[in-house]
Amino acid sequence: MRPPPDKVCVYAGEVMHRRLLDTGYRFRYRVFSLLLDVDELDSAADAAWCFSRNRFNLLSFHDADHLPPDACSLRGWAEQVLRDGGVDVAPARIRLLCFPRVLGVVFNPLSLWYCENADGAPLAVIAEVRNTFGERHCYLLRASQPGWPLRARHAKHFHVSPFIGMRAEYAFELDHPATSLRVSIREFRDDALLLIATQHGERLPFTAAVLLRQMLRVPLQTLKVVGAIHWHALKIWLRGTPFHRKPHAPIEEVS
Repeated sequence: MRPPPDKVCVYAGEVMHRRLLDTGYRFRYRVFSLLLDVDELDSAADAAWCFSRNRFNLLSFHDADHLPPDACSLRGWAEQVLRDGGVDVAPARIRLLCFPRVLGVVFNPLSLWYCENADGAPLAVIAEVRNTFGERHCYLLRASQPGWPLRARHAKHFHVSPFIGMRAEYAFELDHPATSLRVSIREFRDDALLLIATQHGERLPFTAAVLLRQMLRVPLQTLKVVGAIHWHALKIWLRGTPFHRKPHAPIEEVS
């Protein structure tokens, strides 16, 4: 039986990055993401023959891609992050927005853990960030006001791009993932806007036919994402943008 679309679905859309302070450089690329209720992962695997959990398939989701080595479960880890961050209410629902493994390979620059109460209001969102050096860091985003969209600001603690230094702050704006998806991140240094990154998409049912169509629409998505990052980094460097050396990753997993 296919799980309900608000628990497991596909988003087909686009990612856009735009630098504003120096080069004014902009690029975009097509992607598809999965929104997965962490309590419905086995149901998702049963709903589409081309998708599996924790084993190889055309498309797959592996818990270990989103957990530290000592974590026991996706829900358990997320609930601990919320408790450590001062969120005293256990989430009724946790949904993870991420790219799937394609032929066993994945790179997720940003994964979002939507943690909601029983009424669907946001308790918090965990923004899980990875860089191309194999490092991972998470930002706990607490809502500045009740309801959606969730808006939160957070100091930068984790190196992502060699062309933007660490003295910066993020402003997140996240809509409730429903029939459409909208994610907006702006990066500031003092009051100067450095970067805008967005992802938008339209919801599609979680079926084998939809998943296969998305694989054809965005073939070898993981290689495309990694390749786009390095290709556009080269173009930015050739424009003479100052280069920042990579600092050590933060000791704390979550900030």
